[in-house]
Formats: sequence, structure tokens, C-alpha cells
Amino acid sequence: MAAGAVSPSLLLLLLLPFLGGLVTAFLPTRARTVLAGVAGLVAAAAAVKVITLFPLVRDGGVIVETFAWVPSLGLDLVLRMDGFAWMFALVVTVIGVLVCLYARYYMSPDDPVARFYAMFLAFMGAMLGVVLSGNLLQMVVFWELTSLVSFLLIGYWHHRVDAQRGARMALVVTGGGGLCLLAGVIVIGQIAGSYELDAVLAAGALVRASPLYPLAMVLVLLGAFTKSAQFPFHFWLPRAMAAPTPVSAYLHSATMVKAGVFLLARLWPVLAGTDLWFWLVGGTGAATLLIGAYAAMFQNDLKRVLAYSTVSHLGLITLLLGLNSPLAAVAAVFHILNHATFKASLFMAAGIVDHETGTRDIGKLNGLIKAMPRTGVLALVATGAMAGVPLLNGFLSKEMFFAETVMLRSQPWVEWTLPLVATVAGIFAVVYSLRFGYDIFFGPPSTDLPRQPEEPPRWMRLPIQFLVLACLVVGVAPEWAVGGVLAAAARPVVGGVLPEYSLAVWHGISPPLLMSLVAIVGGVLGYLWLRRRQERGELLDTPGIGHISGRELFEAGLLAATRAARTFLHVAGTRRLQPQVFAIVAAGFVLALLASRGVPLEWGDRARLPPSQPFVLLWIIGMVCAIGAAAMAKFHRLVAITLMGGVGLVTCLTFAWFSAPDLALTQIVVEVVTTTLFLLGLRWLPMRLEGVGERDALRGRLRRGRDLLLAIAVGGGMAALSYALLTRPAPQSISPFFLSRAYSEGGGTNVVNVMLVDFRALDTLGEITVLGAVALTVFALLRRFRPPAESVAQPLQQRAVAADTGTDLVAPSRDGEPVGYLLVPAVMARLLLPVALVVAAHFFLRGHNEPGGGFVAGLVVAIALLMQSLASGTRWVEMRAQVRPVRWVAFGLLAASTTGLGAVAFGFPFLTSHTAHVTLPVLGALHVPSAAFFDLGVMTVVVGATLLILTALAHQSIRAHRKLAPRAGDEPGET
Repeated sequence: MAAGAVSPSLLLLLLLPFLGGLVTAFLPTRARTVLAGVAGLVAAAAAVKVITLFPLVRDGGVIVETFAWVPSLGLDLVLRMDGFAWMFALVVTVIGVLVCLYARYYMSPDDPVARFYAMFLAFMGAMLGVVLSGNLLQMVVFWELTSLVSFLLIGYWHHRVDAQRGARMALVVTGGGGLCLLAGVIVIGQIAGSYELDAVLAAGALVRASPLYPLAMVLVLLGAFTKSAQFPFHFWLPRAMAAPTPVSAYLHSATMVKAGVFLLARLWPVLAGTDLWFWLVGGTGAATLLIGAYAAMFQNDLKRVLAYSTVSHLGLITLLLGLNSPLAAVAAVFHILNHATFKASLFMAAGIVDHETGTRDIGKLNGLIKAMPRTGVLALVATGAMAGVPLLNGFLSKEMFFAETVMLRSQPWVEWTLPLVATVAGIFAVVYSLRFGYDIFFGPPSTDLPRQPEEPPRWMRLPIQFLVLACLVVGVAPEWAVGGVLAAAARPVVGGVLPEYSLAVWHGISPPLLMSLVAIVGGVLGYLWLRRRQERGELLDTPGIGHISGRELFEAGLLAATRAARTFLHVAGTRRLQPQVFAIVAAGFVLALLASRGVPLEWGDRARLPPSQPFVLLWIIGMVCAIGAAAMAKFHRLVAITLMGGVGLVTCLTFAWFSAPDLALTQIVVEVVTTTLFLLGLRWLPMRLEGVGERDALRGRLRRGRDLLLAIAVGGGMAALSYALLTRPAPQSISPFFLSRAYSEGGGTNVVNVMLVDFRALDTLGEITVLGAVALTVFALLRRFRPPAESVAQPLQQRAVAADTGTDLVAPSRDGEPVGYLLVPAVMARLLLPVALVVAAHFFLRGHNEPGGGFVAGLVVAIALLMQSLASGTRWVEMRAQVRPVRWVAFGLLAASTTGLGAVAFGFPFLTSHTAHVTLPVLGALHVPSAAFFDLGVMTVVVGATLLILTALAHQSIRAHRKLAPRAGDEPGET
């Protein structure tokens, strides 16, 4: 298919793993066979889909599918598949199928397998997102998603300390690299003028000629090196071995660590070809190749041997990509494919050994070939492929690597050093391959194993058989087996024109062949020497390189950051609210002063309107209320809250005065909610103490004077800034744009509501998401929190008399259940509940054309339910069972998101509104905008979040009261 063609296949391919993960998450965790079957079928369906697309990309074709997102900013959801992306998608899906089958027999019946398969499929979907992204910013999103999901999979056995540490280390390192990648992508997009992958690939010369090229390249390399565990960031990968073996097999062969080399190969036409690329990428790859191979020789854990070997092979691929040679890039692509096959089979074999013997310690494993002959043969073949033995696939790509090091034309010392490095790394590879293969399968059988070894179930061994067969077929007949695949995959990497190369098994006597023979012979001799020293006990478990340890440096840095944060918190932090608020306001004031330097504060020349006596009188009342609230806060908190409500009411009338009925309506409802919040919060405050000392009184007066000065400065500055802005001529207004398009494009005459649910619906979706997250956080914090001891210990009679402690809100009633008789009578609250619901429905239905909307309607419903709860004495547990605010939040977010995705399903940008005109028998002709369903989501989120926060506070207040007056039947520790 030609570039730019549209196909609906890629979106289905991308969504399939995520949908499968969602399904498996809700299946019974004990249904291991069903879960493995569902996950395997999902992965198999994706693999079949990928295979059917090969004819479209075989000869350089590109499949592109674009969904409009924010067209004005050039941000679209672009899915793009060329030959290179096809190869990666094939590896991800096919090995995913094999791992699903393998995990069915590896995972314990006690493990939460549903969670495993759900996260595993999400991991597959995230990697497919990286591979298929046609937009660089979109790729970064999936890039970070792979880090998050891998964090969950590495820490799957979260009760283990090593799993916790390994998951955290992987997330910090790869997540930090992802932030660098984001910065690099932004720089590249600014240079190229677009974030679309096709445009960036076509702008390679422009990017390399830019003065920002070194910055962009270094940032991108940091992202790639951290993800692919390149030196000096290689230390996190061996610590990830705490994950279950199926995760390790998938992570090392097809996902996560391969994302880094995928990025290097994907951007090779853009960033490669310079000396800086050669030294940074080639040097890092060479160092990683040697360090990983060296460390692998001394590991006593099977998975750690394979982990360090992965580090080494990733270094080999990086080195090839750093040589600035098209033929080396082809070899890198070939080795990516070969490494995936033999490394996945080796990890599965290691998992079988661990599963059947109960240990992965090489020192305890011997002679397993007699108890596990089939598994042993498969593991030995895969080990030979890893070592580069002839007639196996690893030999072919390693010979191409040797050939590239020999043919390199650079400085003389580089020309002889690089083949030497490659040969030494080959020797090390043979040594650790022999340690993995010969040490555990040959020799006298072990007698002190935790379990008696035997062959695993046939279906558990089937994935290894398939992969080992691939290693053999590719090694014997490479051109027939993978010739077309390699050509299709390598063509986009090298820029469209393939160099001449041969996949023949025999090329005659040549330097690469001699290097291979030296590596094999040297590796055997090195293995024998190491084995002899190990038998004499002269070898350390894991000798280091000097005194440098990336893991220790990481942990030391993490510890230093933690200590610095604690020190700063101890010096500058406080648990008192007043100093915190003062610091925030003062910091904002200082930053505003710094930002205003060089900007004169001048009044404009707009015509002034004559003052209105009613409006001036209104704000005199507001100022009196504000001053009174500040003055009464010291003596009577309830009166201060009442006066604050007066200020809010004046603000509402001001909005109405300036023809902003939506703001006025929202403000007055918010005032009710915030007043209730303050009343509930009063119980948390310590009671006023009488007879304070003279020094404390003086300190209090000084503090209030300081606060008064800051309030005057901030308020006066805001007043002067507002006056200056209002008196200046307004620049080009955006109002005509919304006024002219609100009805024609948004289907409503209430411009404010149309803006919120249509033109700026993405902002609103983000706001309600944050609102729901905040509500859940408040609930999680308060559910196990208790009021201060002095508040609980205060005698009930004193609290009923002292209004400033907030006990006016709840007082004892029958059965010791608190009743808010001073706030709202119970009978009145019950009568007002249906009326409030009708009013809320009225506001919601008219909101698109008249003042109202989902936000106001949600607040009205929340207030009605909350007053009903407080007035009738309904306990929090009972109310939660009836209202379920968490479900309100979940339904609202789902409704809002589904509305946006509905537009995408019909080919429109996300959250595009559409109005349908229907005729009903009784109601007649109606127009129903799709934004109404989005507004319904806003309303339900507001209801759930408001109830979750306020009733959590009310719950704690009621618990504090009941601690003094327990009810009959209370369980121990409940009050």
C-alpha cells in the first residue's frame, strides 16, 4: 500500500491487547486455563493480523492510519507500519502467544493470574503502540506506558523485597530516560517543523545541520540508553530478574529493552551519519558489549547470566547502529530478530529448570540432561545460538558484526581496536554460554536439589521447541527463512535503498570466520580455566570492575535525595496550616513582583463609566463582611464563616450585575458547598484556650499584623493590576469566535456551556479527572485518620456550648446518633430532597441553551444528598452503601471519555460534538447534542467527588462524637 493510504487494520491491532487485558482482569483468577486461553487467543489474533499485512509492506510499502485529535496543533493519532515496524510487531505478538502458553504451566495456582495476564496484555499493547506510532509525541506516551506496566510486572510478587527494589529501580531509570526522550523529541519536532514520523524521516539533513542537533541527539540517546540498559545505565536490568520468568522472557526478547534499540534504528536516517553519533553510540555500545559479557561469566544465577548476556547483545546491536554504515544497520536489524528467538527460548528453559528443580543456582545444578533430556537438548541448541555456533541463527548475525568491525574505515587505533573488542566479546559469550549449558546439564547428577527434576508438561515445552526450530531453520537456510523479512525490515532503517549483502551460510575463509573460530576456541579454553579456578575456590561470586557499581551509585543518589528532602522538610516544613498558607501567598507575591520588572503599571485611556450607587453599596457590604470575618475569626469561628458567606453572596451578585448568570449560579452553589466544608472542618481545629500568657498574646498580635500587611499588599496589587487591565483597550477579542459558532457548531445558545462541553471539552475532561483523583485521595487519607486528641477529649457539654469548635453541626440525639438540628431540620431536608433533584434536572436539561449545566446540577444533587445525610443522622457506612460516590465518579469519567471516543469511531476528532434532531410523540421535536452525554459525565463526577470529600469529613466528625458516646453494639475499635 502506498504511503498515506488508510487502513482500518492498525487501530484494531493496537486496541486488541488492551481490550483483552480488560477482559482477563474481570475473569476468575483461579481459572488458569481460561485466562491463558483468552490471553493466548488475543495475542494469536494480533499475530495473525500482523502476518496478513506483510504483502503491503514487503516492497517498501507503508500503511498509515490517521485519526484527528487536535488538528490545529498538528496533534493527531497516527498509526504507521512499514517493514521495520512489521518485524517488531510480529516479534511482539508471536512471542506473546508463546509466553501466554508457557505462563499457564509456570505460574503457581496461588498467584493472582488474572492480574498477570491483564498486565501482560497491556505490556504487549504498549509495545505495539511504540512500534506503530506515526507521531513522535504519541510514541513517547506509549514509551512511558511500557515503563509503567513493566514496573507492575517486575514487582508482580510485591511481597518480595527484591521485586520491590527491582521494579522501583527500573521505573526510575527508564522513566527518567523517558523524560529526556520527550525533551529530545520536542527539539527534533521544532527543527523538522512537525512531529509526524514521515516528516521527521524526510528532514534528516535538516536535523543534522541544525545547531540544536547535538542537544536533540544526546536527549534521544539518554532515552534509548536507559531503556535498553546501555552502560552506565545497565545496572537496572539484572535487578529486574525478580519478575516471573515469563515476564523476563518477554521483556528481554520482544519488549521494553528492545524499545531502545528500536528507537535508535527508527531514527537512524535522521540522527546517524555524524562523528558525534559514531563516538557516542558506537562507544557506548562497545563498552556495554564488553561489560555485559564480562559480568555474565561470573553469575551463579541462571536468569542473571541471561540478563547480563542481554545487556551484552543489546550493546552489540547499539554498536552496529553506531558505525554509520548501512550494512551494519542491516546486521543490527538481523541480530534483533535472532536475539529475540534464542533469548526467549533460553529464559523459558531457565524457568523450566527452576520450576522442576526449585533452584536457579548454577553451583547446585548438574547432570540435568539425564532427568530432562528433551529440555536439555533444546536449551543446548539455544545456548549455541547465543554463543554464535555455526549453523544457528546467532552465528550469521555475529559474523555480519565481525565483518563490519573489520571493514570499518576510521582512525588507525579504532580499526584494530574494534575487531579486538568484538573478538574478546565473542570469547566471553562462549564462556557464559558454556556456563549456562554445560554446567547444569552435564556432569554427575545433583543430589541435594529442593525437588526431584523431571520433564515439564509437553505444552510448557512447546514454545521452546518452536523458537529453537526457528534458530535452526534460520541458521541452515537463512535466505529462504528470513530473507524477505530482513529486506523488508531493514529497508526503512537505511533510508529506502538496501546495500548489497548475502545471507549465505558459507562465505569462504575470511577474517570474520577466523574471528568466529578464535572466539569459539578461546571461549572453550577460557571456560576450562575459569572452571578449574572455581573448583579451587579462587573466584569471587561477582567480581566488579574497579570500585564502580551503577547499582550502588543509583542507590546512593536515591538515598541522598531522600535525606535532602527530609532535611528540607524538617527545616522549612510545618504541620500548621497558617504558616503554609502564608508561605504560599508570600511566594506568589514575590514571584509576581519579579515577573513585573520592566513592565510599567499604567492606567489605560478607556472611557470610565460613572459609579453606580447600588453597586458601590453592595461592595461596601462585601468589604464589611470580609473585615468582620477576619476580625471574628479570633473570637467566634462560626460567625466568621457566616460573614465569609456574605462575601461570597456579594460576589454572586457581582457576577449577575455584569451579565454573567452562569458564573453567579455556579458561585452561589459553590458557596453552599464550601460553607458546609468549613463547618465540617471546624471540628478538626483545636479549641480556643483561655488565659494565654502575655508573651503568647504579643506573638499572636504580631502574627496577625504580619498577615494583615501581606493581605493588604496582595489585595492592593491585584486591585491595581485589575484596574490597569480594565482601563486599557482590549486586544483582539476571542468572544466573536465563540458567539458566532456556539449554535452552528456546538448546537447551543449558552456560549459558556458550549465552550466547556465542546470547544474546550478536553480541558474539562482533564479537570473532572483531577477532581475525581483528588476526591479519592482525600477519602483514602481520611478513612484511616482520626481527629486530634484534644478535639476528641473535649467534654461534650463544652463542645455544644463553644460554637467556635464547630459542634453546632452535630449534636447528640436518640441512640447517640448525631443530628444536625442547628443546621437543617431533618423534616425540612427530607422535603427539600425531591425538590432539589427536580431543580438539578432542570439546570442540567437547560444548561446547553440557558444558564445551568452539569456542574451546577451536580453540586445541587450533592448538596441535597449531603443535607439529607447530616440532618437525618444517616451513618456514613449506610449512606455509602446507598449512594456509592466512587461509582458516580467512575461512571462520570467513563461517560465523558466514551462520548469523546464515539466521535473518533465516526471519523471525527476526539470530543467533537454532534446534534441529533428527533421527534417524540408527546414532547415533539427535540435536538439532542452529544455534548449532553459529556455534560452528564461532568455532573456525575461532581456529585461523586463532592459527596466523597464532604461525607468523609462528616464521617470523621461523627466518629469523634461517638467516641464520647458509644452506641450499643459497636464493635471494638470502631468508635
